[in-house]
Amino acid sequence: MENGIPTNISKLNLFSCIVKMQLIARALKACQERLRIPVVQQLHRYTDNALIVESQKGMENTTVAEVLMTKEDGKVGSWLWCKTDDTVYDAVKHMARNNIGSLVVLKPGDEQMIAGIITERDYLQKVIVKDRSSKYTRVGEIMTQQNKLVTVSSDTNIYQAMRLMSENQIRHVPVIDGRIVGMISIVDVVRAVVDQQSNEVNKLNEFIKGDYY
Repeated sequence: MENGIPTNISKLNLFSCIVKMQLIARALKACQERLRIPVVQQLHRYTDNALIVESQKGMENTTVAEVLMTKEDGKVGSWLWCKTDDTVYDAVKHMARNNIGSLVVLKPGDEQMIAGIITERDYLQKVIVKDRSSKYTRVGEIMTQQNKLVTVSSDTNIYQAMRLMSENQIRHVPVIDGRIVGMISIVDVVRAVVDQQSNEVNKLNEFIKGDYY
């Protein structure tokens, strides 16, 4: 007897309480795990969506003019164009010399009237594949004509520029503000997008590590 209660009964009650507490603890732990996983998944989903939304906003706020300023060859010059009566050989040599993949084609004369564009693809598909001589073929014979030319202006945002390139399956777009001011490629646009996303990731990391409530 302990305090008037049979010893075997008190031990039984104590054992029963311990078992119940263990069961409750296990149930609580299981609930925590069930709650924790969706919360973590939701957090990842939120941060991923936030990155996409912020990245798109950033692209809409970044203009072609800003992309041109980051290019080493961003300054407009005669290296950007050739004439319709130039040979393809000279045009391709001009591209290789300046490490570029396309040239705006101008009509003969000093007015700088745009006639079209010639790209590496034009050279490969219309000269090399067809076994034509680049020294005897004029640029005007193989260029993409002006009526099919896709252009952007300096204030076009890179989201629109990227969409234009994707929809028209092209890799180079002349920048025209009444006159030629530059050329952007899909590489330039992708680089700008990657830089934008890197900035957003850094901002989120700073937010996570910062003293916020």
